[in-house]
Amino acid sequence: MFPTSVLFSQARLTLFTRAGCGLCDTAKHTVVQLQKRRPFEYVEKDIMDPANKAWKDVYDYDVPVLHIQSVNNGLPKEADLSDARKLFHRMTEQEVEHMVDEAEK
Repeated sequence: MFPTSVLFSQARLTLFTRAGCGLCDTAKHTVVQLQKRRPFEYVEKDIMDPANKAWKDVYDYDVPVLHIQSVNNGLPKEADLSDARKLFHRMTEQEVEHMVDEAEK
């Protein structure tokens, strides 16, 4: 994938995770495999990082959580993830791709 191809993507994926989480490792692998086939912006947030305390308060017992949102109107603001589509715990590459398709419409 060319670095500039992400600029044409209309989706941003944010994975909320923590170290030592087997489901999180599987979710990361799923997202990375999909990203090899199609461009999108991808960010990981470790909820155990003190800077992400607000996300720990929300997702402490639910990681991994994947937020998928449209960036048609520019990059979403960090705090504005309320419009994101969400996948919890176990997710397949096909489910993630379907949600990316929905976000890009």
